[in-house]
Amino acid sequence: MRAIRKCVPFLLIVAFSARAQRVEITIPSSKPLTGHLILVFAKNGESEPRMQLDETYTSAQGFGVDAQNLPPGTPIVVDAKTFGYPRRSLADLDAGDYYVQAVFNVYDEFHLASGKTVWLPPDKGEGQHWNLKPGNPYNKPVKAHFDPKSSATIQLTLDQIIPPIEGTERDPEVLAKREPAAKWLKYMRFKSDRLSAFWGRDIWLGAWILLPDGFDEHPDAHYPLVVYQDHFHPGFGPVPFVTSPPDPKSPGYRREQFGYRFFQDWTSGRLPRVIMIYVQNANPYYDDSYDVDSANVGPYGSAINDELIPAIEKRFRGIGQGWARATFGGSTGGWEAAATQIFYPDFYNGAYIACPDPIDFHGYQNIDLYEDANAFVRKGDFGQVPIAADRKPDGSVIALTGDEYAFEYVLGTHGRSTEQWDIWQAVFSPAGDDGYPAQIVDPLTGAIDNSVRNYWHDHYDLAAILKRDWPTLGPKLEGKLHFAVGDGDTYFLNNAVHMLQKQLEATRNPHSDATFQYGPGMPHCYTGGPSEYTMQQNNADWAQRVLPQMVEHMLATAPAGADVKSWRY
Repeated sequence: MRAIRKCVPFLLIVAFSARAQRVEITIPSSKPLTGHLILVFAKNGESEPRMQLDETYTSAQGFGVDAQNLPPGTPIVVDAKTFGYPRRSLADLDAGDYYVQAVFNVYDEFHLASGKTVWLPPDKGEGQHWNLKPGNPYNKPVKAHFDPKSSATIQLTLDQIIPPIEGTERDPEVLAKREPAAKWLKYMRFKSDRLSAFWGRDIWLGAWILLPDGFDEHPDAHYPLVVYQDHFHPGFGPVPFVTSPPDPKSPGYRREQFGYRFFQDWTSGRLPRVIMIYVQNANPYYDDSYDVDSANVGPYGSAINDELIPAIEKRFRGIGQGWARATFGGSTGGWEAAATQIFYPDFYNGAYIACPDPIDFHGYQNIDLYEDANAFVRKGDFGQVPIAADRKPDGSVIALTGDEYAFEYVLGTHGRSTEQWDIWQAVFSPAGDDGYPAQIVDPLTGAIDNSVRNYWHDHYDLAAILKRDWPTLGPKLEGKLHFAVGDGDTYFLNNAVHMLQKQLEATRNPHSDATFQYGPGMPHCYTGGPSEYTMQQNNADWAQRVLPQMVEHMLATAPAGADVKSWRY
C-alpha cells in the first residue's frame, strides 16, 4: 500500500503584484519534452509543496497536465479547465496567499515486445517518486497571491533539476559498503532477459542479500532461502539491521531498538541460519511489480522466481529446493507473499502474510467489484453514499475512493500516476488497444468495466483462483498459508481476509489448514504479534517471530535425503 513522505523545507519567497487565475510554466530545454506536469498550491510552508500532495483530506491542491513533444520554450498552461484535486478546478480555489511549485515528470519512450509504443516515467533509482525522481525539472517554491476572479498570470520557470542518487545515502552501491553491516549484507544487480525482452531495453533487478553468521567459516554449508516482500527501499530497509545501540533520544528509537536486537540475534546464531533476500523491482508503473507476470508490467514473477532466485542461490550457496524456501511480507508485500505461494505452490514452503492488498475482489478495499455498479458511490432509489477509501482505526473516514482516483489522475493519465489504484490496474488488467492498461474504473466517473473485471477475476483474484483450482492447489498449500490483519485496517483490507477465511473454512479434500489472526482495532499493518505491534514499527520483531516458524515447518516437511544439517551448525 501507499505511504506518505515528507521532506525538509526549502523556500524562495517571490512577491507578485498581480493576482492570477492562470499559471504558465516554462521548462528550459533544447529539445521537445514529453511527460506530465504537476502543479501544487500549498497553504503550509513548512515543507515544499511537492511533498504535500497526497490522497487524504489534508492534502495540498494539485493540478496535472500532459505534454507530448512540447516544443522548447513553449509554456504549459494551467487554467480553470485543468483537472485538479482536491478542488477540481483552479476556479474553485479560494483567494489568498499560497506557496506554489511545479514538477515536470519526464517520460521515456518504451517500444514493447507487443509492438506497442508507450510513454512512461522510468524509475531512476528513487523508487518511482515523481517529486524525487532524478532529472525531473522543478522550481523552488514561490509565494504568490491568487484570486480566481483576476485575469493576471503567475509565471513559473522550472530551472532546477532533481539530482541523481549516485554517491548519496540512497545509492545501494554506497550502502552496500557500509561497515560493519557489509560483512552480512550484500547487494546484487541482476539483468533479467525476460523483462528486457518485454520492455525493449535492459531491465535490472536489485537484490539485497542478508547472509547468516558463519557463512564464510562454513564453505560447505547450504542454506534455506527466505524472501521478504515489500515496497522499494534504497537499502535492506524492510527489516532494520541496526549494528550499534540506538540513541534513546532518536525519534525512531523503538524501531531501531528492535533492529539492533535483530542484528544481535542474527549475528550470534540465536536465529535460524537462512539467507534472507529483499528484491528491488521498481518499474515504470510503480515502486513495486507485485511479483507476478502481467500484461502491462511484464513477467516479474518469472524474472524473480525463474531467473533471479536461482542465480542468488547458486552464488550464495542456497539449498535451491522448494521445501527450503519461504516468503513473508505485509501490505503490497502481503499480497505478493500470498500470490507467490499460490502461483508457485511447489517453489515455496510457506507464506506469512500480513495486511495483504485485496485478495478477494469482493473486497477491493471498500469496493465490491462484482456487485457495485460504481466505484465511487453506492446509490439507492433516492439517496447515495460515497465509498470510503481510508479510515482511522476508530472508523473515522480520512479519504474517499473518488478523491483518491482524482489524486492519481492529477499525477498521471492512462494509469501513469505510479500510485496505488493505478498499479493494481496495471498489474491486473489486459493491455488496452493503445498499449496502456485497460481501464477497470473510469477515474472521472467511477464506472466499472465488467469485461476488464472478468479478466481480473480469472487471473488475479486470489480467492477466486483458490476456489477454482482447490482440487490441485489445496494439497500443495497444506501448512503454508498464514494470515494476519488488523480489524481497523486503514484501507479496509481486513474485509477481504475475512472473506477468504470463510471460503477456506468451507473447503474439503483437503480441508484448508490456513491460519488467520486479527488485531482488534489495529490499523494497517498488523503482523500478528503483540497487539501494539504493526509492520511499520517492528519489521525486525516480525522477522524474529516468523523465521523460527518457517524453519520448523521446513524441517518437518523436508524430503528424505534433504540437507537439514549443513546449515544448522
